Amino acid sequence: MKATIWHNPACGTSRKTLAILQETPGVDLTVVEYLKNPYSADKLRQLFKDAGLTAREALRLRGTDAEERGLKDASEDDILTAMAANPAYVERPVVETEKGVRLCRPQDRVLEIL
Repeated sequence: MKATIWHNPACGTSRKTLAILQETPGVDLTVVEYLKNPYSADKLRQLFKDAGLTAREALRLRGTDAEERGLKDASEDDILTAMAANPAYVERPVVETEKGVRLCRPQDRVLEIL
């Protein structure tokens, strides 16, 4: 099974999710360090749609200035534009497999799509 994780190595939950993926037999893993290789707005739209999330639900407030910038109350398009410009606004980690997409907080949510 192919799996892609949008990973932040500084995040404990992201590291734990990555470890689950690495330890699961048969997983062909792609790791995208999204702070170095940011999402496009179109990719974010697709991931959120497939995960059943809104951009607002996937907005990372902790450790960012997203709330101060008014993103908590912004439109979906404005949030997506901000996320594409500053990928730190995307909650992490996001994992995609052929079985679906999950925002893996907590990390065990990845098991739903393996």
